[in-house]
Amino acid sequence: MHQAKKSDLRDFTITTAKQLGSDTVRGIARKQAVTSKRTLLPLLSSYHPVKMKPQDIIAGKSSLWIFGYGSLVWKPDFKFKRSKVGYIKGYKRRFWHGDNFHRGDDEMPGRVVTLIEEDDACTWGVAFEVTGSQVEESLKYLNVREAVRGGYLTRFVEFIPQGMNQSPVQALVYIATPDNPMYLGPACTEKIAAQIAVCKGKSGHNIEYLLRLAEFMRVSCPDVEDPHLFSIEAAVLATIRPMLLAG
Repeated sequence: MHQAKKSDLRDFTITTAKQLGSDTVRGIARKQAVTSKRTLLPLLSSYHPVKMKPQDIIAGKSSLWIFGYGSLVWKPDFKFKRSKVGYIKGYKRRFWHGDNFHRGDDEMPGRVVTLIEEDDACTWGVAFEVTGSQVEESLKYLNVREAVRGGYLTRFVEFIPQGMNQSPVQALVYIATPDNPMYLGPACTEKIAAQIAVCKGKSGHNIEYLLRLAEFMRVSCPDVEDPHLFSIEAAVLATIRPMLLAG
């Protein structure tokens, strides 16, 4: 199995914490010991999306919203007109999908997020509006990044922007389903954390993916609970804490 060197992992984690800005990894770890009170945004009735083919998405579109809930929230890597933080209803975010390209390899696939349908759930992220030539360019790029290399399918969902008097928009989202060969499914927090702690792919360490997603939620959605995400973060930090303290 692919195992990260302790010194490499320690240096990476500390460097990532500095890049994130407001919190160091040690600071985040200490925060995990304190139970913070967060409020969940009231949910409306669930929205049932429809699967769409890529060629159907482009047809007749002069603009398009694309919703990101994983690495897209901090690294879209395509040109867009504007972006908005917000949420979609009827889905929960889970580290249940395997990744043998970006955050892992064939021997040890990393764990990345996908969406699981659940009526009373909501998932926060960022929606990006692309217009004109950006529509085709972004979809070509994301087809390789998310579909070819990640195995994600496309659907349309209703995206609700953060803030008062914001109108919902239809947005494209990429979702990995259980019939995907790389789909790993549920596991206990400790098992998921152990897997994330040692995996690395062509886009970097699996830990970076986890920490940057957690940081996005703290900074952009400070009043939103995400027990699944933060419990995995706490378990990963507990696993690597001895390395950090040793450094």
